[in-house]
Amino acid sequence: MSLEKQLSHSMEILSTPDEFQQRKQAGALLVLFGGAHCGVCQAIKPKIEQLVSERFPEILLAYIDCEQSPEICAQEGVFSLPVLKLFIDGQIHLELARNFSFLELRSRIERLYELWMTTR
Repeated sequence: MSLEKQLSHSMEILSTPDEFQQRKQAGALLVLFGGAHCGVCQAIKPKIEQLVSERFPEILLAYIDCEQSPEICAQEGVFSLPVLKLFIDGQIHLELARNFSFLELRSRIERLYELWMTTR
């Protein structure tokens, strides 16, 4: 995989409600809500980047640090970490919190991604 492709699928850090709302409306957005002191969040971040880069190239990735941006996390009802949410055209289509498997994550995103790609 080229370096350019890897960089294009690294997680964008969103820190303001306006940034978040803007990204949410732009196609498909997978958001990891986490924290610097959440070991699980930091461990799964590169795995999520790799999964999306390899299998779902049209999905934008974002990371919201709930310690740095508590307003966004409160508005989204995120009170435990990690939380993953997939938004398509501004609507939430997937939410996984705390304990989930990557197999479950991949299969659920795959189904939604295929539907989204065929209706674009």
